[in-house]
Amino acid sequence: MGTQHRKELPVCGFEAVKALVKQHPEKISRLFFTQERAKAFGDASKYLAAKKRLYRVVEEADLEKLSLSVHHQGVVAMIEEPVIPLIDEQIIDGWAKDSAVVLFLDRVGNSNNLGAIIRSAAFFGIPAVIITDEDPQAKITTSAYRVAQGGMEFVTIYHTRSIQWLLRACEGKITRIGADHRSFRNLNSLPTLLSPDEATMIILGNEETGLSEASKKACDHLVKIPGSGVIESLNVAQAGTLFLAALADIHRQR
Repeated sequence: MGTQHRKELPVCGFEAVKALVKQHPEKISRLFFTQERAKAFGDASKYLAAKKRLYRVVEEADLEKLSLSVHHQGVVAMIEEPVIPLIDEQIIDGWAKDSAVVLFLDRVGNSNNLGAIIRSAAFFGIPAVIITDEDPQAKITTSAYRVAQGGMEFVTIYHTRSIQWLLRACEGKITRIGADHRSFRNLNSLPTLLSPDEATMIILGNEETGLSEASKKACDHLVKIPGSGVIESLNVAQAGTLFLAALADIHRQR
């Protein structure tokens, strides 16, 4: 029997591919770029040549076909479709011990939002993002990689089969903060709710329906971002950035 290969995922966008080349060149099976991008990926081409892997200058139309996107920015790297590890209690215990800040996405359904959230997580040094197998959760796609602008290489993505199991497993170990625009507490109250040595999980809900009722009930605190009231709530990726910035400020006090 022949060796079974996983499906490939195109990674496109200049910053996304540049970070992939720098951090994890071993993941790249094939690399394609326009003549204008050839100099920027010269070292990557040498690496791939040494590994006897394909690299090639192509036309923009070829990149559109490879990436299924007009937003390729002159380069496409092909990698094996990522395998997302399953979260378990040992990982959760490690976060609790390290007083980590992690992010859980409760059915965030848009790949661009997922990518933007991962970019913010990388910017603020958040080690992990957890997604759920439950619909309509977005998966790791070409557009998520591109919008993450290289953030995928600095954040570990985990998945859980059950939102309720995950939140129960964190009980008493990690403080669970849910983003809910109907909460009476606002973001400014976080320093009074948390200590710098406290492991924290930020939970962001679906773009349309917000947090599930099960998530709300399991949270230790529900917190909103105060606004003018003209618009009810922020985009989930924007909200995530503000929550992560607030948590980063608290944990810098350690």
